Amino acid sequence: MTETTLVLGPGALGRLLVAYLGQPYLEQQNRIELVGRKASSCPISLVTPEGETLSCLVPRIIANQAPWKPALVHLTTKAYAAEQALAELATHIDPATPLVLWQNGFQVQEPLTRRWQGPVLCATTTEGAYTQGEDIVVHAGLGHTFIGHLGGAYPDLADSVAKMLGRAGLSAESCTDIRQRLWHKLVVNAAINPLVARYRIRNGQLRDRPFRPMVTGIIDELSLIMEAESIAPPKQGWAAMVWKVIEGTANNRASMLQDVLAGRPTEADAILGPLREAARRHDIVAPRLDALWDNSP
Repeated sequence: MTETTLVLGPGALGRLLVAYLGQPYLEQQNRIELVGRKASSCPISLVTPEGETLSCLVPRIIANQAPWKPALVHLTTKAYAAEQALAELATHIDPATPLVLWQNGFQVQEPLTRRWQGPVLCATTTEGAYTQGEDIVVHAGLGHTFIGHLGGAYPDLADSVAKMLGRAGLSAESCTDIRQRLWHKLVVNAAINPLVARYRIRNGQLRDRPFRPMVTGIIDELSLIMEAESIAPPKQGWAAMVWKVIEGTANNRASMLQDVLAGRPTEADAILGPLREAARRHDIVAPRLDALWDNSP
C-alpha cells in the first residue's frame, strides 16, 4: 500500500525536500506531495550543488486536496507562517499524523509540540537552498540535519525519518538532544542573520571590519544567555562554532537577507525573540541583541 508524505510549504526548503524525496530512483512505496496556496502540475527543477539540473514530477496541491491519513507532514514554512499554515491543513488530515517542524528560531516548536495530537519532531539543518521563480530550487550548499523530539520521545520515528532523508541523498541523523541543537542553531542564526540582512552583505564579509567586532560582541552576549539557560556550549566553544559557519558559508546570502531582498517578512522575531526573552528572565543586559532587534528589517 502506497503511503503519502506531505511537505507543507513551497519555499526553498520545501522544494528541496520534495525534489530529493520524490526522485524516481528511490523506488519507495511513498508518494510525495507539496502543499501550498495553489495547485500545479509543473515539475520541480532541482539545481544540485554540482550544477546538474534534475526534474522532479511531484504533485503540488492545496490543503483541501490532502489525503486524510498521510504518513507524515514536513512543515517547512517560515516560523511566522507555521501556525496558520498548519491550522489550514489540520482540518483536512488525521490529527494523529506525525509532524516534523523545520522552522528557524525557537518560537513555534514548543507550542506546536504541546498542541498537536500526534507525534511532533523538530529538525535543524545546515542545508543551503534558494528558489528561482515558481518551479526551481537551487541546492546551494550541502549540509546536515538532526531530527528528534524535544523531550527525547519517538526515537524510532526520528530514526525512520532520518533514514528516509538519507536514502534520498540528504545527510541526516536522529538525536535525543534536539532542544540543545536548536539553541545552538539559534546562536548561529542570531550572530549572522540580522547583521547581514541589515547591511545587505554576504556571510563572509562578517570576517572584516567593521563587522567582525560586532559579531564578537553579539557572541559574548549570547554566551551569557546560554549559560543562564543551562545550554552546554559545543566542544569548540560558541565563537569557534559561529566563525566556522561564517567561513563555510562565506559566499552565501543568509535566509534573512534573501527575504529582505525579495521584499518578504523576515524571521527576526523567531530568531531574536526567544533570546531576548531568555535574557529578561535571567536579568541579563543584552544591548547588542536589543540593537539588532530595534534595527531588524
